[in-house]
Amino acid sequence: MSPSHLDRRGFLGAAGAAGLTVAGGGALAACSTGTGASGGGAEASARLELPAYVPAKVAAPDLPGNGQGLDPAYLRYPKDPTRSVSAMPGDGKPVSVLTETFTTAAPAMDRNAYWQELNKRLGSELRMTIVNGLGAEDVYRAKFNATVAGGDLPDLMWFPPNQGLKNVPALLRAKFHDLTPYLGGEAVKKYPNLANIPDFAWRTAVFNGRIWGVAVPYGRMGQVYVANEDFWKPVGGPRFDSAQDFLDKGKELLDTKRKKYVLEPAYVNHLNQFALWYGAPNGWRLDGGRLTHAFETDEFFAGLEFALKCRQADLFWPDPNLATTLEKLEGGFLGAHVQSFPGFLNDSAMYDWPARIIAPFAAEPGAKPSFNFGYGSVGFTAISNKVPKERIETLLQIMNYLCAPFGSEERLFLDYGLEGTHHTHTRDGDVTLNTKGNAEVLTTRQAITFFGNAPQVLYLPGKPQITSSIHRTEVELMKIARVNPTTGLFSDTNSNKGASASGDFYSALTDLVAGRKPLASFKKEILPAWRRTAGDATRREFEKALAKDGAK
Repeated sequence: MSPSHLDRRGFLGAAGAAGLTVAGGGALAACSTGTGASGGGAEASARLELPAYVPAKVAAPDLPGNGQGLDPAYLRYPKDPTRSVSAMPGDGKPVSVLTETFTTAAPAMDRNAYWQELNKRLGSELRMTIVNGLGAEDVYRAKFNATVAGGDLPDLMWFPPNQGLKNVPALLRAKFHDLTPYLGGEAVKKYPNLANIPDFAWRTAVFNGRIWGVAVPYGRMGQVYVANEDFWKPVGGPRFDSAQDFLDKGKELLDTKRKKYVLEPAYVNHLNQFALWYGAPNGWRLDGGRLTHAFETDEFFAGLEFALKCRQADLFWPDPNLATTLEKLEGGFLGAHVQSFPGFLNDSAMYDWPARIIAPFAAEPGAKPSFNFGYGSVGFTAISNKVPKERIETLLQIMNYLCAPFGSEERLFLDYGLEGTHHTHTRDGDVTLNTKGNAEVLTTRQAITFFGNAPQVLYLPGKPQITSSIHRTEVELMKIARVNPTTGLFSDTNSNKGASASGDFYSALTDLVAGRKPLASFKKEILPAWRRTAGDATRREFEKALAKDGAK
């Protein structure tokens, strides 16, 4: 398993599992729905110079990536990793951190050889307060708020992008160091591994024209339609000319007597994919400084109508509480489901069935399908202003180590620990964790990955053909991918009410698709309720932020 990825499908849209090294880049899944429901972000000033982007000097990938979100791919683990950190970064003093995890708790430092070795390599003891978010949606937010209220802030504090933190700009000004002089423009080159972080990730660490933390980069691909290719073979595979073609082929494959259905019962996940076939925007559409939410567009409504047709045709699995989606897909009893792209990547390392992404296609003649980029970040890590200014550079050097790129000596250790103790090299050159590595490295590294990481790469040990296929898919998705224009903007209404308003909205849509509400209720009741509760106020706040940013 790759320790640089995290596991929680509902959190920012990602998962974590075997083999994929989100090269340092897989902390979570960075709000890959692209709905603009993030509580973190920035009113990025047009005058701000973002950190210069300088790609890491490591072994060239087998398949290239780019700074716009295409992930480089390695078919084998690179030989002879380079050194990315020239000197021990720490100063001998401990470094306190607040972070999160979604897996089994890491062994305590005094029983954890990996953590102890990391402290030696850093030159400072990393004292992590690790909040376990398994089974609770707001556990980190509660700990975060309690820590702020108590006043005893850690040196480093992770700001997640989607947990509804309030008054973030004011909090940063009051309690944290402005890092713009240290990271803006050419200054970031003092920390080469931080300079390797792309622009789209840094934008989520900017508020009111200032850089307030080290961005935690993540894969930029959003949610995808994942199909079992064998399921669709009788109709020529998962290839479709239109929405109607998809519906017709689904009807042909439906076999209720054998309990063979086409789609998982997550209606709104499919609805969001259908809307992309019609060209719905990523969260918001910006036109002349005015914002229109995807929910308000004709394309989204067309996707809703199509979802209703699929339900009326019985394409959805009948039990809405299905808990074995992957097992049903593997067994050939489901044709497709919606998943975060990082979750798909990680699961691909384990799949024994032919999984394939259905890239968005034109729902009808004239439609321009789209794909949603995610945030490309899982937030940022700020430095408390209780830290003396003369120690800021030391902490940034420690972050520079933790953000070491794939293909470096530091990343090999961060992801796999000590050779012989935590990992071994296979005959064909790949790297695998052993039992101790799974117990120590995976659990400890996941908590680190939340607050410090490197850009994502594609690497699935022992599966070079699948890695190549995924890279080809990314290339295709890049051609139609769209950015949410509000990414990097902060809205108090969105932070305070956005998640609950969207939850109520999607709950009502579930009732509509299920047949418990009429289609007419969407425009008469459901959409107006969302606008009253949060949508219109969020729009005004985002438009105000865009105006400050010089949006035309």
